[in-house]
Amino acid sequence: MGVPLLDLKAQYAAIKPEVQAQVQEVFDSQYFILGPKVVELEEAVAAYSHAKHAVGVSSGTDALLIALMAADIGPGDEVITTPYSFFATAGSIARVGATPVFVDIDPVTFNIDPARIEAVVSAKTRAVIPVHLYGQCADMDPIMEIAKRHKLVVIEDAAQAIGAEYKGRRAGSIGDYGCFSFFPSKNLGGAGDGGMVVTNDDGYAETLRALRVHGGEQKYYHRVIGGNFRLDALQAAVLNVKLKYLDSWTKGRQENADTYRELFHDAGLVSDKTVCLQNGCVDWPNCGLKGGAGVLLPDLVMDRHIYNQFVIRVDRRDELREHLVERGIGHEVYYPVSFHEQECFTYLDYKQGDFPASECAAGTSLALPIYPELTEQQQREVVDAIKEFFR
Repeated sequence: MGVPLLDLKAQYAAIKPEVQAQVQEVFDSQYFILGPKVVELEEAVAAYSHAKHAVGVSSGTDALLIALMAADIGPGDEVITTPYSFFATAGSIARVGATPVFVDIDPVTFNIDPARIEAVVSAKTRAVIPVHLYGQCADMDPIMEIAKRHKLVVIEDAAQAIGAEYKGRRAGSIGDYGCFSFFPSKNLGGAGDGGMVVTNDDGYAETLRALRVHGGEQKYYHRVIGGNFRLDALQAAVLNVKLKYLDSWTKGRQENADTYRELFHDAGLVSDKTVCLQNGCVDWPNCGLKGGAGVLLPDLVMDRHIYNQFVIRVDRRDELREHLVERGIGHEVYYPVSFHEQECFTYLDYKQGDFPASECAAGTSLALPIYPELTEQQQREVVDAIKEFFR
């Protein structure tokens, strides 16, 4: 039967009656935009994320966009971020008219390397957007220290990291703003698009709430220009049910990650050629992974990894993908092209080789199924298929 990358039907089957009851309440009330279901979700997500406020918005992308707008970032400003993430991270910066400035990643965590940030801070720099990629937090303490020293806004892109932790603090609650996505494939996913911004600042929260309704604090009266960034009540209803199960689903993902590690080690597939990680991928593509008959497994570096993705690194990645397709094994590449090599960002004048760790990750990373309903037998099928390819 094969193994899917994600099985949302299995998740839904377990909670179907609860979800349908909540959705029916919305239809009975005919209150579809914002309203009590959204307020309920905002309060729950704020508490879950250890934040004072949460503001529901229309998508994870719009969460980033509205945070940038709330920070009054626009033309002439620079925002430092990673070149290796989902497009919305850099795209949102460009959409407000600011300039993305890229800093290479830590090759172990895939997250922005704090040691490289200060070198690109300029008089135009207004903010930093660290991304907690794949469900593991970026190294936030040095980022916050740099931001404080240079008076920069910190916007956490926690789209893949709700519930992840850094030194006991939850993703999204450390910077000035934390942005979540409720895209259906996320650990906490809705029945469509949705997002949330959390903050511990009363004034920031007030601004966010105004911006999501076209900048109007009072209906038809607009102090600033905002947009239509409102969260639907139907999405909130679904998410209110799912949030109750999120910790148990996270535990399932963590257990599956542990099982993968055991299976890959037992299969003799774990590569010991880690030169490309030790030297920051400066020799990519002639690094220690090149020509290896095995995989590099994701490392657990920070407190709580929620495994939105389980991403391995392999040589001959695209050949392996063809083999997995033949075996019916679901997989995905997040992300095959770094931002500095995207056609839309040619105006930034970066070139191939500028960010070797990101380029290495783009050329070697492969996400495997990790959803909590995944069985051990299915995981064995995944590992056996990879073993078959290398042997």
